[in-house]
Amino acid sequence: MGADLSYVHPTANSPWGTYLSQVDRVVPYLGDLARWAETLKRPKRALIVDVPIEMDNGTIAHFEGFRVQHNMSRGPGKGGVRFHPDVTLEEVMALSAWMTVKTAAVNLPYGGAKGGIRVDPKKLSQKELEKITRRYTSEIGIIIGPHTDIPAPDVNTNAQIMAWMMDTYSMNIGGTATGVVTGKPLHLGGSLGRVKATGRGVFVTGREAARRLGLDLRGARIAVQGFGNVGSVAAELFVEAGAKIVAVQDHTGTIVNENGLDLKALIPLSRADGLVSFKGGDVIANEAFWDVACDILIPAALEGQITAERAKKTTAKLVLEGANGPTVPVADDILAERGVLVVPDVICNAGGVTVSYFEWVQDFSSFFWDEDEINVRLDRIMMNALNNIWDTADKHKITLRTATFAVACERILMARQERGLYP
Repeated sequence: MGADLSYVHPTANSPWGTYLSQVDRVVPYLGDLARWAETLKRPKRALIVDVPIEMDNGTIAHFEGFRVQHNMSRGPGKGGVRFHPDVTLEEVMALSAWMTVKTAAVNLPYGGAKGGIRVDPKKLSQKELEKITRRYTSEIGIIIGPHTDIPAPDVNTNAQIMAWMMDTYSMNIGGTATGVVTGKPLHLGGSLGRVKATGRGVFVTGREAARRLGLDLRGARIAVQGFGNVGSVAAELFVEAGAKIVAVQDHTGTIVNENGLDLKALIPLSRADGLVSFKGGDVIANEAFWDVACDILIPAALEGQITAERAKKTTAKLVLEGANGPTVPVADDILAERGVLVVPDVICNAGGVTVSYFEWVQDFSSFFWDEDEINVRLDRIMMNALNNIWDTADKHKITLRTATFAVACERILMARQERGLYP
């Protein structure tokens, strides 16, 4: 199977096309740094690898893998690895670029990177999953490392995958390198609070945004698309704050209950049998999810979900982007025109990479913090970053997304300018 080169001529609503549009919108706010803006439109390095493994039935299967390092002016690359049948080079490029912006937005000493394998992990045995993980890690081992590029979990990857990646890299260098990945099991150098960090960040930024809008979380109606670690954790925290989850959608279907879904019963069942097996709500068509009356919408699935038509239909006053790139640019404009506040992905879901940073720091020092300390540090970083971005948005009369890009890109390009060009 050949490499996907669609990124050369991206469409407006493709992941890379969406990112390029976002960069174009922020250039007028970069001042003298605008001369460096082209830096943001070009990945520093993109690696395409063949991942051959022997399947359980004795056949040899080949899978295509990617690792893209978008920008490393501020520090090592940082970004997850996803296993998904629709992974493409263009998607990974966009995700790596959003990681560059995200780490800069919350002022972490990282650049942006991302990786993936085009595979459906549900069709692999545990043994095959381990083989594909280890072979992929060996193939990208020439560009990753604790000081160069640190992978993490993403779609369809988890702590076990990270343990295999860490072990493979460590075996290849002849010593244990816990800091090469984050999102590891606790007893292998993982951090408390990491699993719930992204969802917690969505809640923390959402709570502050609701406060500024004058939207009372008590009784607020919330619709959540995507019910993995991000969507379900954010949903739980909002319910604890008095809100109710009126609609949930995942890859198995969509359920609604205008009086609020019982998350304690729903979450374990959704993990085992999928949402539509839950008896405490009504099953509706997937497209009808966007018509559900709600105050807050949390897209926490994949990119490109909020299209122009869906942006016109939603009743939400506040959109919290738990996923990466869930809103296409034209939909962004429609939501802004309708007065719907969007807290963009590059700040809203930055809780995960923030606690990944904590894990990385703890691994280097071999000194680990308790969960309360991690949550306090996470909340403080997220709030400081959001308030700084909000002040920028108010100053220039721009959206939170453009303000986030303005703050982040200024930091990235300042680092690029001060480092200079070598040779």
